[in-house]
Amino acid sequence: NGGDITHPQPSEEISELLKGILGEAFRAYDIDSDGNLNKKEFKIFLSDFHESISSRAVDEVFADFDSDGSGTIEYDEFIAACYVLITKASGTDDGLRTSRRATVIVGEKILQDDDGGEEEEEEEVPEDLTALSPEDQQRAIIRRAFSMLIIGTGIVLIFSDPMVEVLSEIAARANIPPFYVSFILAPVAANASEVIASQYYASKKTRRTITVALTALEGAASMNNTFCLSIFMGLIYFRGLAWQFSAETLAIVLVQLVMYIYAQRSKMSTATGFLVLSFFPLSVMFVAILEYCGLD
Repeated sequence: NGGDITHPQPSEEISELLKGILGEAFRAYDIDSDGNLNKKEFKIFLSDFHESISSRAVDEVFADFDSDGSGTIEYDEFIAACYVLITKASGTDDGLRTSRRATVIVGEKILQDDDGGEEEEEEEVPEDLTALSPEDQQRAIIRRAFSMLIIGTGIVLIFSDPMVEVLSEIAARANIPPFYVSFILAPVAANASEVIASQYYASKKTRRTITVALTALEGAASMNNTFCLSIFMGLIYFRGLAWQFSAETLAIVLVQLVMYIYAQRSKMSTATGFLVLSFFPLSVMFVAILEYCGLD
């Protein structure tokens, strides 16, 4: 039953401090906006608090902080839960000398959590650069980034023509228009790095890392489409080539507009993910229908 375990309760001063800081966070986790956190919402909160916790442990913790046994975590219960988690994580206990000291410790802990992204960035510095000063690290990282950029550009110049020939040969042997082969295989090859990196971040299942993953994918898609279309249209214009790609261009622009609308949402669901995933085969079908109707 909820409330069987007695936890240290925050003083009135600490409680007011936490309410001032965590009010917006509570509303963010309250996905259905009913003024309470159900078990699913509370698990998201625990995950974002960097708590590696199993479903069984979630049940136990949820029942522990659900002091009135209502089946939900109310706002005051949420504040009490945050106080307990923060004081445990900071190595403090209920024997604090004064409420002012408790307020400082809790405030410092919250600020540390807010800066967690910077700490994680520091951990990602290559091991061979960790002994350098921050300024030298930045210079070394910039040099390495430009070196990799130059190497990558060279690889693209070397393998781009053979890649095009391979795709054309696959299309010829399969008796399929080259566009459909390139439309399926080229994006997979070009965007594999973004997909792998985004999967790595999303697997951590915190609000911040999932946002990073989604932003990386949206940025890669927008930049790739915009950049490639600009180069493609520039080549056609300056070389005086015949324009025969209206259907493909309409499909790309339409998907871009739809994704712009979806990207404005503050909350994404699994259903939204599958819907976005379906845009890829749907765009191929859209191009085929337009070409069948006579649009070049």
